[in-house]
Amino acid sequence: MRVLVAGATGVVGHPLVGALRARGHEVSALVRQESRDRVPEADAVVIADALDRQALLSAVSAARPEVVVHQMSALRLLRDDPPGAFALTARLRTEGTANLVAAARAAGARRLVAQSIAFAAAPAGDPVLDEDAPLYVDAPDAGWAATVGAVAELERLVLSSEGLTGAVLRYGTLYGAGTAYARTGGTGQRVLAGKLPLPEGGSGIMSFLHVEDAVGAAVAAVESEATGLFHVTDDEPAPAAQWLPHYARVLGGPPPRTIPAALAPRLLGWFMAHQLTASRGAANDRARTALGWKPLRPSWRDGLGQE
Repeated sequence: MRVLVAGATGVVGHPLVGALRARGHEVSALVRQESRDRVPEADAVVIADALDRQALLSAVSAARPEVVVHQMSALRLLRDDPPGAFALTARLRTEGTANLVAAARAAGARRLVAQSIAFAAAPAGDPVLDEDAPLYVDAPDAGWAATVGAVAELERLVLSSEGLTGAVLRYGTLYGAGTAYARTGGTGQRVLAGKLPLPEGGSGIMSFLHVEDAVGAAVAAVESEATGLFHVTDDEPAPAAQWLPHYARVLGGPPPRTIPAALAPRLLGWFMAHQLTASRGAANDRARTALGWKPLRPSWRDGLGQE
């Protein structure tokens, strides 16, 4: 098939181009001009900013894709400018997605596969939730509420587009090369420096996903006709009390010190405190059944902190 990958220089998008080509697909990589020097080897390269609607319409039409894959974010900016990274990512999930949907339809594409996140559910109900659980759009932290709102809009746009079949892949917390959980990543560096303490109880549940498994799920979704929301995570959702000490040990860092849970938002920031104390895990049964996908690394114990 002719496949266009938007966000082809990202942690998932870059290896995805190669994985799709290895499966025999003709792949166009959509990137911005300033990212031109980081383009993976593709059958074609098209240049456009997803926030420039007319430029995007022209670029996607030139590629004539049958399937469009949305892997766009600005999370590469997190280390230097966290507020800017989240704000731009929110725009890409809303304005950028709306533009990409319009461009895909105008180019005659039949399918759209988009990335989302599996850790945006409201912290209510069972420790591990399926895709039907409500999103945390009313989170008490304004920044996280805005992030989840943008995720909800992306999912709505992809799944309600007339003329396009849509699949949304809700990735778990990514680890592996180029991610925050790599040794050189932001979270890895905090753990190595002993600057990521464990709130008492450590009951927040994390569902992890290796980058290679994210790529594999995207390939499966491109080649599938299944539509809807899919949690793409490993098979072992784990509380912070389990994964954080293990991660520190594998990295060779100090054991995380324990802090009172009530102090966690002030010491760690609201989002990290939420992740470590209250977040819910994500069940991957639907992706396994509908997409025929399963993680090559079924447990974070098989690779978290190891590259």
